[in-house]
Amino acid sequence: MRVLVASTYDVRSGAARAAYRLHQSFKVIGITSRMVVQGKFGDDDSVVALQPKYQKISRVLRRTLDALPLVCYPKRDRDIFSVQWLPGTILSGVSHIEPDIVSLQWICQAHVPIETIPKFSQPVVWTLHDMWPFTGGCHYSQNCERYSGSCGRCPRLGSSRNRDLSHWIWRRKANSWRDANLTIVTPSHWLADCARASSLFKDRRIEVIPYALNTELYRPENRRLARETLKLPQDKHLILFGSLDATREPRKGFDLLVSALRDLGTYGWNDRVELVVFGAAQPQNPPDLGFPTHFLGHLHDEYSLALAYSAAEVMVVPSIQDNLPQTGIEALACGTPVVAFNTAGMRDIVAHERTGYLARPFEIDDLARGIAWVLEDGERRRLLSRQARQKAESEFSQGVVARRYLGLYEELTAGG
Repeated sequence: MRVLVASTYDVRSGAARAAYRLHQSFKVIGITSRMVVQGKFGDDDSVVALQPKYQKISRVLRRTLDALPLVCYPKRDRDIFSVQWLPGTILSGVSHIEPDIVSLQWICQAHVPIETIPKFSQPVVWTLHDMWPFTGGCHYSQNCERYSGSCGRCPRLGSSRNRDLSHWIWRRKANSWRDANLTIVTPSHWLADCARASSLFKDRRIEVIPYALNTELYRPENRRLARETLKLPQDKHLILFGSLDATREPRKGFDLLVSALRDLGTYGWNDRVELVVFGAAQPQNPPDLGFPTHFLGHLHDEYSLALAYSAAEVMVVPSIQDNLPQTGIEALACGTPVVAFNTAGMRDIVAHERTGYLARPFEIDDLARGIAWVLEDGERRRLLSRQARQKAESEFSQGVVARRYLGLYEELTAGG
């Protein structure tokens, strides 16, 4: 079985890292896998940049040009919105590799235009990392469900016109993909439900296969040693939060966490807890929680991330709308219980009161109560930790996930 994995990047973003981890997982079980990207940031020789000499210029220029149509929408919000109207070069890369399956990943800013997807001669399996493939350009729709129709009057664009940019993008997708040999995979059941409700994918085969994780790399480490290495206090309960642009991306819910941690003081925890944040440097005016906060900045190597999870006693993932946050999976693998809101893909990560706590969306007091519930009982926390690790090994480990993909690929190529 030869698989080509196509992604915008290899390791730069969360979605890129998920795609690269899947590529690595294929190799673990003996699948021949090559990965083609627009921007390569790692040193894996099995990952190929389509324009290696000019990839930085191409990446910046492509992102800038792709966003030009958005200038016509000065009232748009600042959430990411991808137009995908530029030509691409992916087909030439595929012809050299001759795969049995094309595995599309996060490609909305890569050399894989909307109109290219039906031109692949191989079956295409598209792993969705957000909602962009079935919307008119937004990556997360928030409360908008216009993707169940034909988009238009897009609230993300601040538009009141039916035939706006979002409708044009939706129409391009509908016209291009009507006869494409396309199978959809979503990492979470929530995203699968959204895709099934969409006008673009309602008649497609949709499978749910979670993200893959190297559970030998992400595993419980000695807490005292982890804290010593990261220069964190040994005598406090540590609460962990982190993501890419952790404190600046509203969808990740840092403001909700701040409110919950202030409420935690009413439970008498101020002298016993401290917050640890990765994915962000210390701001000029850090929030006053009533107890110290440690900003670890961007942890670029995975061993440091594993140490951060092992140093903490609870990981909080207060996302408002998210697919399957890898921070939650990584925390489970390190034996760290997760507290989150009972929404979107968090339900696939947290088994309520078994691997963490699911708070009522978006009730600050219940989020604070969940954090306290994990911290207040050491024996309970140790049980949660064991169950968290067991869930990670049984559902998210590389071999388990790769074999589920292999079964799907073999079914799609049978008789071909």
